[in-house]
Order: sequence, then structure tokens, then C-alpha cells
Amino acid sequence: MRALLLFLIGLFLGGGIGLLAGGSLEMEGHAHDHSGHSDMDHDHSALTPWPTDTPAPDLSIALLEDGPTSRNLHIMADGFDWTPEAVNGPVTGGGHAHVYVNGEKVARAYGPWVHLTDFPTEGPVTVRVTLNANDHSGWSLDGVPLATETEFK
Repeated sequence: MRALLLFLIGLFLGGGIGLLAGGSLEMEGHAHDHSGHSDMDHDHSALTPWPTDTPAPDLSIALLEDGPTSRNLHIMADGFDWTPEAVNGPVTGGGHAHVYVNGEKVARAYGPWVHLTDFPTEGPVTVRVTLNANDHSGWSLDGVPLATETEFK
């Protein structure tokens, strides 16, 4: 009887803790709010002026088909230093890119190639890429974001 009682208590406590932990996990397809995490609170609207002693990067993109619903995005950013090891750190002159498909942020790019899955197959698709500093602020030149946007059909 004692073993059964201990088993039931363990099952109850273990299941309760499991449910609590499971409730905090991010589920696929559900949005995750970073506002409660001080280390993840990125202001994507903030702009950081590109250093005046360095020419601004020349930015363009190309999209290559890689299956029915996936594409490989090539980010050509001549003059830009990719610094994935410094993300979330101080602004140092390099950074990463943010990738948007039809206005929705879908990826961070830490180098010139990004594999995009679940790519829309209908209608024109707008892909926008912004160059971002380590603190996630957008690099800018004369107040204009260093970004490119292209519509693919």
C-alpha cells in the first residue's frame, strides 16, 4: 500500500511539474514574445549610423529555387563584416542581417547564404534584407536603413 501511495504522489508531482515545464516551451507555429527577456529585448526600429571612416556596404540579393517551397537567399554585402560571434554584444562595425518575406521577419543571417523554408509559392513575394549591428539596430547611412528589397515572381 505504501509503495502505491508513493507511486501516486510521484506521478502527481512529476506530472504537475511536467505540465508546468511543458507550458513554458515554445510550440511550433506560435509566436514567442521577447518582451519579458531583458537579454532578448531587441529594438528592430533603432538605427545606428554607419561609421563615417568606412565606405558603406554595397547590398544586393538573389534568390535561387531549392525545391517547391524552399529557396536559397544569397546576400551580397560587399564591404560588410559578418560577425556572428558578437551578436547581442556592443556595436563594433559589423553584424548580421535580418530577412523579411512579405513583411514578416523569417530569419537572421550570419553569413551570405540563408536557406528559406515554407517560401510562398503564389503571387509576387517581397524579400527585404536589412544589415544590422550586433545590438540588432539597423545600420543606416544619412538616416536611411542599409537595406534592400526585391519583389520575386
